[in-house]
Amino acid sequence: MSKGVRQRAILELVGEAPVGNQEDLQRALSKRGIKVGQATLSRDIHDLGLVKTGDGYTHPMNPALEPALPSVSRLVREFVLQVRPAQNQLVIKTTVGSAQPVAAALDGEDWPEAVGSIAGDDTILMICPHKKAAAKLAGRIQEMLA
Repeated sequence: MSKGVRQRAILELVGEAPVGNQEDLQRALSKRGIKVGQATLSRDIHDLGLVKTGDGYTHPMNPALEPALPSVSRLVREFVLQVRPAQNQLVIKTTVGSAQPVAAALDGEDWPEAVGSIAGDDTILMICPHKKAAAKLAGRIQEMLA
């Protein structure tokens, strides 16, 4: 059994419901035909970044555990300094350290004008399907700044 297959199975199991302890996880894997020792299972738990809560092991990226982001308009008002169109792209300057949460919020809006974004420390590159979409999205963000 390869490590990748075993770890995918672990993620599936903890994604379905928190798993109480390592023994429960070992039994659940065994039911799937995956035999694993305690030491290997401990390494997998560590490698996958699983966390133990009061309910058992779960993945920290579980949406139920993730705190919600503030609204996109609030993030834009507080952290965006400048929006500059460049063909079918936007270069969005933010305060230092805030580009990633702003980009996540913008991506979360699922606007048809935005294909996706790449965020650094203080700069976001938003890709749009064409120049008109970039101009429309720039206007939308500018409105939030006002």
